[in-house]
Amino acid sequence: MPELLTADQMRAVERAAIDNGRVTGLDLMERAGRGVIAAMLEHWPHFAVTPGRAAVLCGPGNNGGDGFVVARLLRDRGWDVTVFAYGEVAKLPPDAAINAQGWTETAPVQPASLFTDLREECDLIVDAILGIGATRPLQGAIEATVKFLNEYKPGERKPRDRCRIVSVDLPTGLCSDSGRPLGSAVRADLTVTFHRAKPGHYLSDGPAHCGRLSVQPLGLDREPTYPHETVSATLIGEETLKRGQVPCLGKRAGGHKFSHGHAVVAAGSVGKGGAARLSARAALRIGAGLVTVAPPPAALIENAAHLDAIMLHAIRDARGLEEMLTDERIKALCLGPGLGGDRARDLVPVALAASRGTVLDADALSAFADDPQELFAMLHDRCVLTPHGGEFARLFPDIADRLDAMPARGPAFSRMDAARAAAARAGCTVLLKGPDTVVADPDGRISLNPAVYARAAPWLATAGSGDVLSGMIAGLLARGDTPHEAAATAAWLHTECALEFGPGLIAEDLPEQIPAVLRRLSANSP
Repeated sequence: MPELLTADQMRAVERAAIDNGRVTGLDLMERAGRGVIAAMLEHWPHFAVTPGRAAVLCGPGNNGGDGFVVARLLRDRGWDVTVFAYGEVAKLPPDAAINAQGWTETAPVQPASLFTDLREECDLIVDAILGIGATRPLQGAIEATVKFLNEYKPGERKPRDRCRIVSVDLPTGLCSDSGRPLGSAVRADLTVTFHRAKPGHYLSDGPAHCGRLSVQPLGLDREPTYPHETVSATLIGEETLKRGQVPCLGKRAGGHKFSHGHAVVAAGSVGKGGAARLSARAALRIGAGLVTVAPPPAALIENAAHLDAIMLHAIRDARGLEEMLTDERIKALCLGPGLGGDRARDLVPVALAASRGTVLDADALSAFADDPQELFAMLHDRCVLTPHGGEFARLFPDIADRLDAMPARGPAFSRMDAARAAAARAGCTVLLKGPDTVVADPDGRISLNPAVYARAAPWLATAGSGDVLSGMIAGLLARGDTPHEAAATAAWLHTECALEFGPGLIAEDLPEQIPAVLRRLSANSP
């Protein structure tokens, strides 16, 4: 899976390449500038045949050096370019200073204070002010520039109404590691980053500020693992969900239903079984050989009226579940969807004591909000917790408070940090739901499933979609996936199913898209 690199990790990769003599800082700057032009022309091909007027905003660091390269390349293509400098050109880092000098030998550099007085019409504004270097809230001319770009006031001419804004590496003011604005941040139409995407491109407010995202190569693909201690994050993608890597892509020849795993979904009282049925159908569709819904006796007939391929087994209370789990062929459990608080507190301890693959969601999480430590003491390393933001805050209130607090400086506390801290405390895998779903293990391993940019699926915000996700995870656990693999794979497939169906999606539609997505994966496998 493609790695997401933090700002420190990216700098370490570049330093290693320079120290090894493979490339110079000037080479990297030139490649970055050319990458910006390539991305710009890919997204707006008309710029290749109709050069216009551009303002290039160059900051006080190496991001500004990239900007000077972009300015030169635009001018070489016939653009009318004005460069605005944020800081003294004479104090730029060495490589950036060389590119700035090359520009100043043929054209002037305007002070940043003049940009907000700009009245000439622009076709393009290039934001090369801070990039991944934002570590504190914006001030002075930079803050004024961001406000000028993002706000409209009656009587002012707004550049955004008539031109495109391209940010180099990251919109100015956005934290590279968290996607959270440090006070305020540029809202770009296109963000061009290099070598690897950064967490901030996908997390929290990052996508809204980046507009569209293009990752351009720097010729560093042969670079070994980055020399940095921080655990990296991986971006879940189709290339890792190939035949032989993910059990759900095909059932083994000669197998039988129990060899493909038996998953049990605990159900709630009369009238509350819909969520469990959604989970169960998803578990069956994802490839579990057998799925059983376990309601209380009074709800047995109700569930029987809705289920055919899914089995039923009534359990009145904890003792009933304990007896059921004497069957060692049961490989995975899902508790929470529609379960009810009292029934959850009764059944969860028994389920966890069985040490099977276990998904806890919804009521199975909220039932322990008064004493989360009681739950944590029972958890084991085959568990997956799947909280949404509210459930997460009930179980991990101090971590949620850190995540909600306005960041004073960067790198800001991120959703990846929050999920990692929660997993370490719980001692099991945590899937933190959202458009930027994060899967974290206690050892710090992180996978990210962002449903943003081309994969945006806002219609997943519908009742029951989370129940389907829980069932998918349970089905994969029953098949033999590790908790992290099951959670990460299910999160990705969940989004793909939503994209397969499109607008108008309701939760019942999701399990029915699983076969089409799996067929596509199988067809694309070598």
